[in-house]
Amino acid sequence: MGYSILLWVWIVLAVLVALLGIRRLGVRRRYAEIDAAIDDDAVRRILMHGSLHTSDDEPLDEDDIARAESEFWNESWDEPEEFG
Repeated sequence: MGYSILLWVWIVLAVLVALLGIRRLGVRRRYAEIDAAIDDDAVRRILMHGSLHTSDDEPLDEDDIARAESEFWNESWDEPEEFG
């Protein structure tokens, strides 16, 4: 009797592992197109034009971005209130 319970536990675990593997393959297939679309060329295009799809918009200005980021981090922040 003890061996039959142990056998059923192993069967249930094997089924769960198989189902997890099948589900994971489905998720990978769904997102394979997205992964394939982002390559080094796409990253260069994003850096040059500010987006993946080039359009008539002017590209992002890296100096403006750096200036805005610097202003953000140099801004004074209120101290958090003590809880108590």
